[in-house]
Amino acid sequence: MPADTPTDPELLRAEIARTRAELGDTVEALAAKVDVKARAKEAAGQAADQVKAQVGAARDQAVQLAGTAAAKVGEAAGTVSAAAAGTVRRRPVPLAAIALAAVFIGVVVVVVRRRRV
Repeated sequence: MPADTPTDPELLRAEIARTRAELGDTVEALAAKVDVKARAKEAAGQAADQVKAQVGAARDQAVQLAGTAAAKVGEAAGTVSAAAAGTVRRRPVPLAAIALAAVFIGVVVVVVRRRRV
């Protein structure tokens, strides 16, 4: 027997129980490492969480860009509208055509910015 092994039967039983518990923990850890299906599920869950976070961030950025583009379109439409009011008096250009062109330009700006995201 090694020098540090207890000779008292109760101490031996306690040592055996402790060794069994440690061995059980070791076996559980090894089984978890070998369980490919569980590890793949965990990795897939983490990847899904990352994708959800990225999609949320992209959506927020798109909403912000769309708001900025809408503000710019509104500003441009106001400028065009003011310019068109003076032009309509001088020339027979329909105000509706100018407004339609402003809306079209606004839509193009929004679509282009969304594609960049």
